[in-house]
Amino acid sequence: MIVVRAVKTEDLDALVSLAQETGPGLTTFKPDRDALAARIGRARKTMEGRAAPHEAGYFFVMEDTATRDVAGVCGIEVQVGLEQPFYNYRVSTVVHASQELGVWTKMSLLNISHDLTGYAEVCSLFLSPRYRAHGVGGLLSRSRFMFMAQFRDQFPERLCAELRGHFDADGTSPFWRAVGSHFYQIDFNAADYLSAHGRKSFLAELMPRYPVYADLLPQEARDVIGHTHRDTAPARKMLEAEGLRYQNHVDIFDAGPVLECHINDLRTVRESVVVPVVIGETLAPEGVRSLVSNTSMAGFRVGVAAGTVEGGSMMLSAVDAAALDVREGDAVRVLALVTKQNKD
Repeated sequence: MIVVRAVKTEDLDALVSLAQETGPGLTTFKPDRDALAARIGRARKTMEGRAAPHEAGYFFVMEDTATRDVAGVCGIEVQVGLEQPFYNYRVSTVVHASQELGVWTKMSLLNISHDLTGYAEVCSLFLSPRYRAHGVGGLLSRSRFMFMAQFRDQFPERLCAELRGHFDADGTSPFWRAVGSHFYQIDFNAADYLSAHGRKSFLAELMPRYPVYADLLPQEARDVIGHTHRDTAPARKMLEAEGLRYQNHVDIFDAGPVLECHINDLRTVRESVVVPVVIGETLAPEGVRSLVSNTSMAGFRVGVAAGTVEGGSMMLSAVDAAALDVREGDAVRVLALVTKQNKD
């Protein structure tokens, strides 16, 4: 069974190796051993209830229980911007008009914004290309929402997700070339690295003091504002299926979209249920599957199992129950998955 579980200290070597498979723009998951060790330590501290509000964050790994291979990661920051500023551009509209000349123009402005301060953030989503098969990415992405549904009182009212923006075939960002490179005088990866490691003072010191008129940028830069990296497009689709929406905030480096919603409006929070486990041979119709998690914080595990809630309980095979670390009668959280077959 492929499961998503809470990170462990002994995952460090596997995470360093996995991070080497990422490309540019994934700010929060870099192949930096010290940074990853600190991330694991912070996640464990949060799980144990010892983290201050500004440092609280959860980190999860996807594991193939048959091979112990670590296939992906994802994370949740509990409240962004409490210690280090959480900068975005807010895309707004300004109108210039002259009655005398009969001229009317509408332009887009990029305004530096702290609007999302205090939001929870889903982040660090990465799945190895080796595991990019049907349904695996969905499990990795939705696992965070199962955790949030189970431990709702650990999170604020609203949630956001910064998505990787568009990069050219040579790995460069048209938006960075047109905007960031002129102000910061370092390359994208250097700025990304500093930001990922909490060294954000340079942003406040060097970022534009006034709104940027998007219409004055080169066409190639205008075209990518709010657009998603091709490798991140499936993740965006899954987040939108959960209820997150683009609300005119973009990343300050690559102009990737920021999606937002109220946590209580997430599909997983609204529709998942907690029921007891029954262990036995499942007789579910082909294609009927559910996302199933245990209800432990430190030992959190979630996977996809055949069947759905019947008669107020969830039937799991002995193999799946062992993979999720649950026993007969234990409580599990269940979310029925909607498939094309279900829709038909």
